[in-house]
Amino acid sequence: MVLAALVSAGACVAARRAVPWQGRQAAIVMAVAMLALAVRDVPPGTGLLLGAILVVSAMIGTVGVRGTRAAAACCHRALASLAMAMCAFQGASTDHVSASVAHTGHGFTGVLAVIGVVGVAGVVLWTIVTEWFVECARPARAARLLAIESWAMSAGLVVMGWPL
Repeated sequence: MVLAALVSAGACVAARRAVPWQGRQAAIVMAVAMLALAVRDVPPGTGLLLGAILVVSAMIGTVGVRGTRAAAACCHRALASLAMAMCAFQGASTDHVSASVAHTGHGFTGVLAVIGVVGVAGVVLWTIVTEWFVECARPARAARLLAIESWAMSAGLVVMGWPL
């Protein structure tokens, strides 16, 4: 999970102008949140705060990108932020938030289970469709970096939400 977060954020930042500032901030916020959830146990209040920050980051990540080439990728990042926020909220509803606890039988439950599964599946399917079936009109370097970012983000979400 830590590797996926670092690779995703690094590739997004390395793509420079191919990703607007909204997308870069969303990628960096997701990476920091994923690192915080993966590295150590987080108290429920902090998990709730992380989830709220991810929701706000998702909203900021789509501001002003309508009609641009980067709009779809920014919406993809926003969906990933929201799915990650569901992980943080789920952990906040238990006794503590951590990647290890979320993956040892205390995974998603109830309504959050449905939202989490739909979110993670949506991000993965969006990645598959975008990378395999949609032509990218970007320069080759930027296209490769954005593909790396997209796959790393999807892999990190799958690991974070496993087992769903």
